[in-house]
Parts: sequence; C-alpha cells; structure tokens
Amino acid sequence: MHPSTVERAAIEPAAAERTTSFGQDYTLTWVDRFGVWLSSRQVRRYLPDVRGMRIGDFGCGYNASLARTWIDVAAAVTLVDVSLAPDLKRHSSVHAIEGSLPDALSNLASGSLDAILCLSVLEHVWRPVELLKECHRTLAPGGICLINVPSWHGKGWLEFSAFKLGLSPREEMDDHKCYYDPRDLWPILVRAGFKPCNIRCFKHKFGLNTFAVCRRVTTQGDSANGRP
Repeated sequence: MHPSTVERAAIEPAAAERTTSFGQDYTLTWVDRFGVWLSSRQVRRYLPDVRGMRIGDFGCGYNASLARTWIDVAAAVTLVDVSLAPDLKRHSSVHAIEGSLPDALSNLASGSLDAILCLSVLEHVWRPVELLKECHRTLAPGGICLINVPSWHGKGWLEFSAFKLGLSPREEMDDHKCYYDPRDLWPILVRAGFKPCNIRCFKHKFGLNTFAVCRRVTTQGDSANGRP
C-alpha cells in the first residue's frame, strides 16, 4: 500500500474545484472511447439487467454515456457531476445533481439506491474516503457499488497517452490526485463501511485499472432507509 499518498489525497487544498465534466468541452478520442467501453463491459457483467432498479452514477460525465442507456428501463437514474447535458436534466426519469463530489451527495437519502457506479472518479477527488462513505450510505441493503480507478501501473501509460501522444485529455491527467492498486483501494473501502467479506478488488483493462465490486447485504442493523 502507499499510505502516505492516500493520506495526502484526503487533504483538500485551496485550489479551485473543477468546473467542467468529462467529455463536456472536447471530443473523446478512440483511446477514450475504448477505455469507456472496457469499463462498461465490466459493469454489465455485474449489472446485466437494471429493469426496475434505482441507479446512481456518481461522476457520470457530461453525457453520462453508460447510464444514459438505462434511463428508459431503470426505475430511476440519479446522475451526479459538476455539469450535465441539458437533455439529461430534462428527462423525467433522471434525478440530476450538479456539484462537486462528495458534497453534492449530501442531500441524497440513505439507502435510496440499488446500484451505484463510481467509474474513473475516485482519482479526481481530494476526499476519496468521504466519497466512498457516501456511496456506502446511499446504497440500499442488498445493493451493489461498482468502482473503477486507474492503477499505478496505468499511471505511466495514461500520462504517455496524454502528454506525449495527445490521445487522452491532458487536463484529465493533470487533475489526478492518486492512483489505486487493489491493496490501496481495499483498505479505504473498509474505512468507508463496506465489510471485507463483501468486497472484491481486482485489476482489469490489461492491469491499467483496478475494479471493485462492493455489496451491502441486509443485516439486523439495517433499517428501512438503509442506515445502520
């Protein structure tokens, strides 16, 4: 584990928060689209059918490309990012929240979501543990939280693609606060409230990313609103 790095990422600086979402002011390259496709493929392994589910996509990106495909079949979709496309905000099935993470989640009801996505987001926030605590709090008993982050092995490849080849957005790489191998991510998932028996962490995308599957099982301590 890299404890000093993770702890530094938990300190919020005086620097201004970002004001644009992923994909808002640029066109995704084939490298970006391939990465999004790989993440979506992994997500659909664990969420093959979202009919009737309450979905939350935290840090969904301007166009919310994955969650957008579920809007007409899920019971409700909550989209959270600093900025969202106008048509998403107008959709009757979408609960759109614009703001910075994790603070933007404070008004979401505890235990109100059956599935939460947090894809390529944790590396951009200064308070990762607080964001994960919010994921745990808003997840309903029996729900699933899926997390994707770049690994330390992926750091070099991502920066080479962005800074040397120009195939990834430089601004996104410069906004990274930390990278996570499974041994980095697992402890902060536990700190956030997820039980070790309900966490699975593994590398994917050719080892360039870490993926986590976290479940919140129903226990005697779970009340109707999902708060222990």
